[in-house]
Amino acid sequence: MVEVVPQDNAGTSLDVLGTAEHWRRSGRAVALATVIETWGSAPRPVGSHLVIDSEGNFEGSVSGGCVEGAVVSEAVDVIDTGKPVTLEFGVADETAWQVGLSCGGRIRVYVEPVTGAMDA
Repeated sequence: MVEVVPQDNAGTSLDVLGTAEHWRRSGRAVALATVIETWGSAPRPVGSHLVIDSEGNFEGSVSGGCVEGAVVSEAVDVIDTGKPVTLEFGVADETAWQVGLSCGGRIRVYVEPVTGAMDA
């Protein structure tokens, strides 16, 4: 059976939390990253999610560019330690494109392990 996951215009899953639940129920160790604050220009709004498993697979988006890679890397550490972290990314306008913040600004991302029952 093929699972169809609704997507937005950029091809990002609209049901990242559902993906987190599905991955967790299938036995994967999972972390969830959530944009909790933005200031200035930010590619994704507050409330955007990225789900990451212990192998570094991910679904969703919290920013793009190098920020996304850094969040995935930190999420794998969060899975290993079981301890949530808050990450902050901010850059000057002239270097913003290099890390995926298209017009400068700042974002804060909360990364937490997903725990709970894994009943299938």
